[in-house]
Amino acid sequence: MHKRPFGRTGMEVPELVLGGGIVGGILILADEDTRRTALERTVAAGIDWIDTAAQYGNGVSEETIGRNLPTLHPRPRISTKFRLKPADLFDIGGAVERCLEASLKRLDLDRIELFQLHNQLGGGDPNRAMPVEHVLRKEGVADALDALKARGLIAASGFTALGETHALMQVANSGRFDSAQVYYNMLNPSAAWTKAPAGWPAQDFSGLIAACRRHGTAVMNIRAMAGGALASPERHGREVVIASGAELDRDFARAAAVREALGADFGTPAQTAIRFALANPDIACIDFGIATLAHLDEALAAYALGPLPDEAIRRLEPLWASDFGLA
Repeated sequence: MHKRPFGRTGMEVPELVLGGGIVGGILILADEDTRRTALERTVAAGIDWIDTAAQYGNGVSEETIGRNLPTLHPRPRISTKFRLKPADLFDIGGAVERCLEASLKRLDLDRIELFQLHNQLGGGDPNRAMPVEHVLRKEGVADALDALKARGLIAASGFTALGETHALMQVANSGRFDSAQVYYNMLNPSAAWTKAPAGWPAQDFSGLIAACRRHGTAVMNIRAMAGGALASPERHGREVVIASGAELDRDFARAAAVREALGADFGTPAQTAIRFALANPDIACIDFGIATLAHLDEALAAYALGPLPDEAIRRLEPLWASDFGLA
């Protein structure tokens, strides 16, 4: 598998990265043999990076990885995430370090490649969202992560680019983070745009990928399949809306319009979604989740087909300009 530069870090990352979250769920919900097989087949395919979080299955995803890491060859690199609560804001440095210690214990590791803020940014639920002030201020999150880098406990720092767009742009433009997990897919590719079309009905992430590029911040693409809407018309029951302007019924209707426009000309719906993200050279890697081993095979087949060609993009452009014909 080809690798791309991971921003300014000097690391390279495979173009596909296995995600350990609940939307895919295989590292949390499958039986132990299937979990182990998924990890073995992932690294055998050249995917030497697994992305997880403390919140995925309340630590179960990290524990699954930790149990299996000693027997995986080649041994994959690991990134994980932490979420701070309001009480943690009185001692951000201590809270971030405690989160890392807990994740390292579950992963059975002494250090990891990437540690990422998992809170949404801006306003909203105080248990999930964080004002930018606490991220960028003295002794805030960015300072805490820099301290962990200086101690060699993490190689790089990252943030999850979800929440209010102006807050995401402020953090991206600070240049304080080595990577950003960016929402980008065929239903909402606005993170790669300079400006969204008039009346754009979903969250407008315009300028976010460009801001990351300016600062050498690696872009990890999340939700390439829009939580499953782009992969299949059937709902799996683990869908979680994470961007404003998204709504499950609307997303599935938009995904149906994408399938009608593209047909089977570019692979299965899931393969087409992965190929769309592969076509963006500003993306360092696609963080994809799987529910079954067959989903891994499908992702690898999409990778073998290569980036989505310009012809497919031209078919999508009228959909983006018209809210997929649903307006």
